[in-house]
Amino acid sequence: MPRLTTTVPREYVHRSTLAEVFLTGCEQTGDTHYTLTAQWPRAHTFFTTPDGTHHHPLQAAETIRQTGLYLAHAELGIPLGHHFLMRNLHLTTHPQHLTIGPTPTDLTLTATYTPHRPHTKRPTDFTMHITITRNGHPTATGTGRFTCLTPTTYQRLRHPHTNPNPTNTGTSTSTSTSTHQPPNPQPTPTHYGRTLPHDIVLTPTPHPHTWQLTPNPHHPILFDHTTDHIPGMVLLEAAHQAATAHTHPTPTTHPTHPTTLHATFHQYTEHHTPTYITTHTTHTNSNNNGHHDTSQTPTPTTHITAHQNNTTVFTAQLTTHTPTTT
Repeated sequence: MPRLTTTVPREYVHRSTLAEVFLTGCEQTGDTHYTLTAQWPRAHTFFTTPDGTHHHPLQAAETIRQTGLYLAHAELGIPLGHHFLMRNLHLTTHPQHLTIGPTPTDLTLTATYTPHRPHTKRPTDFTMHITITRNGHPTATGTGRFTCLTPTTYQRLRHPHTNPNPTNTGTSTSTSTSTHQPPNPQPTPTHYGRTLPHDIVLTPTPHPHTWQLTPNPHHPILFDHTTDHIPGMVLLEAAHQAATAHTHPTPTTHPTHPTTLHATFHQYTEHHTPTYITTHTTHTNSNNNGHHDTSQTPTPTTHITAHQNNTTVFTAQLTTHTPTTT
């Protein structure tokens, strides 16, 4: 019988819904090298740009996240039930190769992992270097550092924040997001580069360039599975929305796409504590490859900081680009 295409087990990428599993296969090509396949749907309910023409760049970030978790479980021997801490993520995307075609987008990924403790039995702390290609063209490249924690270590690290009751996770999130009532009405979703109100994770505050993190705890994508902290993808989405609101305060029919993202997760972001997002921008001259180019129009880079109780929990730098080819 021919080998048929299917997704990898959802448990290996820490997803509850099969539709949110993007990886479809894997083959080891060297001691630390792997080739994987993936597929992005044509009309994803969340990872699609507002104009419906492109895959959202953060879908590449989610694919990189899934790749790191899958390889750890399926190839590196990390048991299911272990917890993962993503320390940082560096992502570069190429919008001209993110266009949505008449069929689902089939992708090839090459991944290389570098263990930070090479002499241990299992690589519990490693950096993954991943390139995503589409029909031979580079679609995205990314690097992420992952740390694996045993259930016992995780419980000790997270106590008393761990909560085995899934229903309490949503309740605590709702409580924390309702502690601040903004004096002004919420802008339209297009203000944040989205089209649906329930996708918005920010609420404006009286302070300029400052928002409170208020995600919907029942969002089917951002909260696909129960966690005792705010998921990293929620923080990445908050960075994207804050950068969009800061750089383009007036809604535009030509949405910008994040092309470079450098994110660092400093601490766990708790559900029960209000989280505030602040932004400021700098300008650099760069070409489409992200290299310095004095002949190009200055490109804004938005610097995003998330803090709880005056402690920084997340930082990111995000550069956007308006695609000229659809």
